[in-house]
Amino acid sequence: MEFWQSFDAPGGAEGPFTDRYPAPMPDGSRLTLPLRDYGEVAVAGFIANQAAIAVAKRIGDWMADAARDLGAEVVVGMPTLGQVFAPLVAEGLGQANWVAPGWSRKRWYEEALSVPASSSTAPGERRLWLDPRVKHRLDGRRVLLVDDVISTGSSALAGVALLERAGARPAALLVAMAQADRWREAWPADLPVRAAFATPLFARAPGGWMPRPETAPLDLCPLFPRRDAA
Repeated sequence: MEFWQSFDAPGGAEGPFTDRYPAPMPDGSRLTLPLRDYGEVAVAGFIANQAAIAVAKRIGDWMADAARDLGAEVVVGMPTLGQVFAPLVAEGLGQANWVAPGWSRKRWYEEALSVPASSSTAPGERRLWLDPRVKHRLDGRRVLLVDDVISTGSSALAGVALLERAGARPAALLVAMAQADRWREAWPADLPVRAAFATPLFARAPGGWMPRPETAPLDLCPLFPRRDAA
């Protein structure tokens, strides 16, 4: 099965699930996500740059709606997958451009505008860079940091650190999917997180995996009724 190509009708099984999970969306539809076996637990996966364009656009619209009251003046999109949504969010918020950090260093980049980074899906350390030629877009402005998924929080925290190197503290982090709540303990208490949708951790059970609804951070999803918990 090719994932992330369309939304399914409302409804869905309660589990156990074997290799996929029909994640509920803000409008009641479902997006089928693959389950990744992490040993004692499983998580729902989402690779944004493999999604159908229509799926990405719809999620981007939900993200912009979820962040509309934050007063963001500029969007910063985390590479690589957060940059699927950053231009959609910026456009949805009425902004003419956005800021794109990257993993590769151009000849004119400065070491001072870089930080080490890793993530749950790319654990090897690398550096995150900001082009000094676009730093002025951040100066004195209210910044919204955008990523695809928050899982452990490590890559988003690298984005926060990079913005602080540039003299900007983000007003919030906005993600497409909040992947359970493992990241919360290490997350700064003064930095809000918003999400289009949220998914839980899954525990082993006879016949597959059962969702643990209490681990889905639906409180971060202003468009997402809590009664639709997984």
